[in-house]
Amino acid sequence: MKILFISAFSFTLWAVCLGLLTAPTADAADRPNVLFIAVDDLNDWIGPLRGHPQVKTPHLDRLAKRGVTFANAHCAAPLCNPSRAAVFSGLQPFQTGVLANDEKAIRTARPDAVLIPQHFQQAGYRTYATGKLLHQKGAGLCEAEFYPEQRWSPFAPEAVNYTAAELPSKGSANPRHHTVLKGRPVVLPLNRMPSDRAAASPGGESFDWGPVDVDDSDLGDGQIADWAVQQIRTQTTSPAQPWFLAVGFYRPHIPLFAPRKYFDLYAGLDIQLPVVKADDLDDLSDTGRKWARDPVTAGSHASVVKHGQWKAAVTAYLACVSFIDAQIGKLLDAIDASPAADNTIIVFWGDHGWHLGEKEHWGKWTGWQRSTRVPLLIAPPRSGATANFPRGATCSDPVGLIDLYPTLIDACGLAARPGLAGESLVPLLKNPTTASDRHILTAFDAGNFSVTGARWRYLRYADGNEELYDSANDPHEWTNLAGRPEHRAIRQAMAARLPVVTARPTDASNPPAESGRKKKNAAP
Repeated sequence: MKILFISAFSFTLWAVCLGLLTAPTADAADRPNVLFIAVDDLNDWIGPLRGHPQVKTPHLDRLAKRGVTFANAHCAAPLCNPSRAAVFSGLQPFQTGVLANDEKAIRTARPDAVLIPQHFQQAGYRTYATGKLLHQKGAGLCEAEFYPEQRWSPFAPEAVNYTAAELPSKGSANPRHHTVLKGRPVVLPLNRMPSDRAAASPGGESFDWGPVDVDDSDLGDGQIADWAVQQIRTQTTSPAQPWFLAVGFYRPHIPLFAPRKYFDLYAGLDIQLPVVKADDLDDLSDTGRKWARDPVTAGSHASVVKHGQWKAAVTAYLACVSFIDAQIGKLLDAIDASPAADNTIIVFWGDHGWHLGEKEHWGKWTGWQRSTRVPLLIAPPRSGATANFPRGATCSDPVGLIDLYPTLIDACGLAARPGLAGESLVPLLKNPTTASDRHILTAFDAGNFSVTGARWRYLRYADGNEELYDSANDPHEWTNLAGRPEHRAIRQAMAARLPVVTARPTDASNPPAESGRKKKNAAP
């Protein structure tokens, strides 16, 4: 925006004309509170997006009824570090150089960037953070913070390490690591599968799944929810200062462990597997097939099928989603029981999608919609200027997680922040049926991009190979149209939307090698 300093009266009129959620006032207490909920590795398998017909997410269903579900939302990068860096900085991965998990953290790569919580703190908000928000622990992100030790698993880190005697079994047909959980003996991995990625490493295998006999509070996500609930409750005693609370959950990131009661939700069901096509990869380049089959961020599809674990893995993913849904229910209950119930904007988002066998892939870190599409629900305050905004609505226009920073600024009436890459979604909260010609950009490592429009999706790899999909008629992206003459104009138009990036900002002389892709992204 060119005009940064205007009178309060002029700004109020301008805000009303544009339909902003809350015009800025001299009293910060008039601004809405913010509950900012992030979930790791969550695809569209939630009730509001109907990604899996058997998933049980009553609390997300409840959240969707109080706001807008964005059905065509995509991440800036389908990997934890770059996706979250983009959300919190409002800058694209190719702008910051944060393109992979072992790249610099955003606060190191761009120390000049003012992240979302900092912008809110500068505007007079009290800020709180817990759980997985940035890629690793985000100490110093907010004024009050809680980061649990039990993040990925109920097991202590040292409890999952193979002994020297056990290690030869890790890559075998009978992997066995003996450990203890709450005084009871356990043999890992629970799924009894050999390691595809790190058979020679004594570290525990993350590509594992199954129920564990623990309480919610024995897992980091349960502790995160409990801490966040306590912060919401304590805010009721000091309503003069608005608050920003960021809550990041680790599940359904692998290992797919959850308390047994969430697996019991799916007991007796004939669990449906993802719909796949046997020759799905035949019309891809060698590059595309390699991105599909390499077990970079999880395990290999061939191993899952060979060991008869596909249905068990899908069940475990569903159970983990329901476990997180229960934690979100605690947050919603706390909000609804507080004076902040009608003056809080709730934003729920996943950092990227996740394959469970589609395109013979497990995990994230591809350019296909299974990796790039994310859940995004926004519930504006139920009082004030937004009291009559649509509720229980769905927006199909393409949007990105890159839009969250400008949306929150707009929604809370904060000072504009120049240079943000996204745009405010407030107009879509006001009118979810609006259609545009917008296209969303996703980067997956240096030089690889996907572009998502209302109908078409386009992939360009660093070596020049291309893919084009008609989302309206081919939602599973089974038919690559890039080489067909009748679609040449569409392919060229989509390609024209790619950014001009000449080099990796952080290291222009050393583009990522194929082997580097495995090294950089194997860790959580």
